[in-house]
Amino acid sequence: MILIQSWADAKQVAWPIRKRVFIEEQGVPEEMELDEFDLTAQHALAYLNSQCIGTARLASLPGNIGRIGRMAVLPAHRSEGIGSQLLNALITKGKAQGITRFELHAQLSAIPFYERFGFIAQGDIYDEAGIAHRDMMLII
Repeated sequence: MILIQSWADAKQVAWPIRKRVFIEEQGVPEEMELDEFDLTAQHALAYLNSQCIGTARLASLPGNIGRIGRMAVLPAHRSEGIGSQLLNALITKGKAQGITRFELHAQLSAIPFYERFGFIAQGDIYDEAGIAHRDMMLII
């Protein structure tokens, strides 16, 4: 089950997942993990029974652009389609709100995942929080 909530409602279950995946597992500095988009973004939460096992967010930018980010699934639940459910939920929500272009910063290892949804890699590879990334875009 996927729920979409504000940060005020999602923080209690989303933050521990992001902390586990990004800070503890991937070494992202804690001060970089939370940012100005969290307060206004819509946060998708994936539940299995009553446990939240994954999260992602959609931030609205000017020009009918949505930025998807902070997608994280607990290690024990990867390769179960949870990331696909989160991404589909955010794209569906964004389309309903008039978003016509979705952008994201993909870790290089995740590019094939996003390509399956029609995202196209653009530009050069760059470092974000010590991890190689590349911009990706999906035009609806």
